[in-house]
Amino acid sequence: MKDVQQQRDYRNIPINKVGIKNLRYPILVLDRQNGSQATVAVINMYVDLPHQYKGTHMSRFVEMLNMFRDQICSLKTFSTILKEMKNHLNAASSQIEVTFPYFIEKKAPVSGVSGLMDYTCGFYGTSLEDDSLDLISEVIVPISSVCPCSKAISDHGAHNQRGEVRLQTRFKRFFWIEDLIQLVEQSASCDVYSVLKRMDEKYVTERSFQNPKFVEDIVRDIAQQLLIDDNITWFAVSVENFESIHNHSAYAYISNNKKNLQ
Repeated sequence: MKDVQQQRDYRNIPINKVGIKNLRYPILVLDRQNGSQATVAVINMYVDLPHQYKGTHMSRFVEMLNMFRDQICSLKTFSTILKEMKNHLNAASSQIEVTFPYFIEKKAPVSGVSGLMDYTCGFYGTSLEDDSLDLISEVIVPISSVCPCSKAISDHGAHNQRGEVRLQTRFKRFFWIEDLIQLVEQSASCDVYSVLKRMDEKYVTERSFQNPKFVEDIVRDIAQQLLIDDNITWFAVSVENFESIHNHSAYAYISNNKKNLQ
């Protein structure tokens, strides 16, 4: 049959990224406690398109996912998929973005009642023309914080709020998603739970009040821990507090390759 995509295009304009976006797809992710975890990812896949081609073959992106459906979040498979995308689509570069909900069973701090906490996680890969590979991980972690200024100037109490930490890293070798999530939660005034009984609510309220932090404190505490982790070669971390006494968020961000912070 006639291959329209491979016909000549005479506008002489290359395209940086062309592909599929927002494809929902079942995947398996490594789980430290249970071995693996089934979840549903949202996947974006792109290649570059040279100026002489009219289009790319969109169906081939999904075909490649089907070939590796049980191993998509394996770092080795990631690099293989990126290479195959370039080979099958006659491209110089390829990209894949995989984001998914990840669930961790978490016990309430006093009662011990268990509940599932969900975290948004992601892996983003790029293969360039020279076959160099760039892999980035991401975790998005809910937290809570108490304002140090509010505590210092108030006779009673202090304002507190829920926030969100977005942490991206480049790394040398395998790591557990749970370790990055734990690092973030330990840097907050208190972490967030899906199930709390009254004694647990008392605990998290008092713990947060005893551990007040600005967004600046949280982002620096996370950065400080990443600096001493020799597996991390680069990181970008942001903290956004959804303020309880303002109609805006408080925000802080650090991005560095570590060398500039030491």
